[in-house]
Amino acid sequence: MFALKTTWFALSLFAQNAFGEIYRHNHTQSYSANLLQESMDWMDMYYDSDRAYLFSLDATALTHDTRASVWYAAGLLARNENDDAEQAVRIVRNVVGAQFKNESLQWFGNYQIYPEEPTVGTKQYQPSIYNTWDPNWRGFIGTTFVVMLEEFPHLIPEDIQEYMIESLFNTTIGDSYRVGGVDDDNLYPAYSNPSIMRAFVSGWVGRRTNDSNMTTAGEAYAKEIIDLFKRDNTLSEFNSGTYAGVSLFALTLWAKYMPETSLMGQYGAEMIRYTWTSLGELYNANLRNVAGPWDRAYGFDMNRYLSILALQMWTLVGKEKAPVNAKPYLMGHKNDFAISPLISILAPYHNTLVPPTTLSSLHAFPETHTVNTSAFSPPYDIYPRNITAWLSPDLTIGAESFSETVVGGPAKNPSSFNPAVIQWARKDGSVGWMSLYAQVYALDVDVGDGYLEVSYPQGNSSSHFSFLVGTSGWGGKRDVASWADVEGLRVNVSGTVDLEYEVSFNGLRGGKGKVVNDFEFWNFTYGMPEGGMGVPRVRLEVEVV
Repeated sequence: MFALKTTWFALSLFAQNAFGEIYRHNHTQSYSANLLQESMDWMDMYYDSDRAYLFSLDATALTHDTRASVWYAAGLLARNENDDAEQAVRIVRNVVGAQFKNESLQWFGNYQIYPEEPTVGTKQYQPSIYNTWDPNWRGFIGTTFVVMLEEFPHLIPEDIQEYMIESLFNTTIGDSYRVGGVDDDNLYPAYSNPSIMRAFVSGWVGRRTNDSNMTTAGEAYAKEIIDLFKRDNTLSEFNSGTYAGVSLFALTLWAKYMPETSLMGQYGAEMIRYTWTSLGELYNANLRNVAGPWDRAYGFDMNRYLSILALQMWTLVGKEKAPVNAKPYLMGHKNDFAISPLISILAPYHNTLVPPTTLSSLHAFPETHTVNTSAFSPPYDIYPRNITAWLSPDLTIGAESFSETVVGGPAKNPSSFNPAVIQWARKDGSVGWMSLYAQVYALDVDVGDGYLEVSYPQGNSSSHFSFLVGTSGWGGKRDVASWADVEGLRVNVSGTVDLEYEVSFNGLRGGKGKVVNDFEFWNFTYGMPEGGMGVPRVRLEVEVV
């Protein structure tokens, strides 16, 4: 009898799990189809059928854009209506035809940023990494070609497939020229999103072309990435709305397309699960934001700038529950909406790897909790960055302690590195935010229930703390002169700093400085008192009101 009951329970549990998988599968199909349709409808308006390129999504005097065109081509194959496949082939032929072919140059095997540009390396158009040429485009375009070849070979003529393989072979060789710290390149295994793409393309192309050197190189690079990840099961490029999204995309390629004999095939799915577990713990569904700190962010509120992570959430919980505006193409950093076809194509597989607890947290905030983890980005980090975040239903506080060889995080960009962040719910339904502007090589933090404390262990009497504070909601105060004017948050400040602070405005049309990532803000700046000798330290005690 006991055995029968156990069997019945097991069958019942199996039935529940099976129903859950069917439910998830059906919704993924619907949500991903919706994402594909909306993004393609938008890009259709930019397609230049005469040139077989997408016009620049910034609409800059009718120039075109190479990477977005390739992403659009993948979407054309996925949609496959009327002459979509024919147009995709035209785009591919154009992009491969313009690939850089001089093996002696640093940008060999890379792709044009836009087809109208002068020849990189000429006297009038000097090579400038991440400006006149972007080495990461090998990874973005190369991985897109692989997805097209894997998912839609029946829509691509044989000669074009061979053309794409030749292009991928060249881009893999060119990517092997990249060495962190050499020729202004910053590609280390800790630069998660391009490094994961690099390992994959090398391993995939090596197997496809029977080139054992490429295969071995891809596996060796993947091992370095995996070893860094396994230290605390986190991406080195931690908690980025944009680049966590790219890393998850690239890890999906590891998991889906690489064989079990590959380290990438063995670890891809596991790394996706751990990454989503971390993101789920840091996500506040009430605010529709992943709590800080953010290693590389292109905004301070995911409801107002377009993040690739939000596109993946769209395929998991639907557009209305994801941190996406009803009109995504109006958001900050909107051009990333062009990667949507790739997210949509991979969603049916990728979403099976998202843990149930994470999926639940994307639907509803669970309960007040604290997250402790770490991430490591050599050679820039002297020791791993220690991360703490405290999340409640209407308030999140997250920060990281670090000691680095650069200012502005591993990306060396103070505008995208947000080492200490507070977000809160405002009565009008909008999200208030505050971020510590990165100005130092080292930071110590303490985070807990309603407070954030930050200090500069290497600071001195000339040190300053700058807290960037978002502007008010639609009906809030237009002018802010003190903490009392900040909408929705009561703030009490203490520490070794001079408690007399300066407030300035950075706006689209004026103020003391420029906007950061399209966001206007008020800058609350604290200095040290005259003759102050202690460690610069400031403590914010905050309460939502």
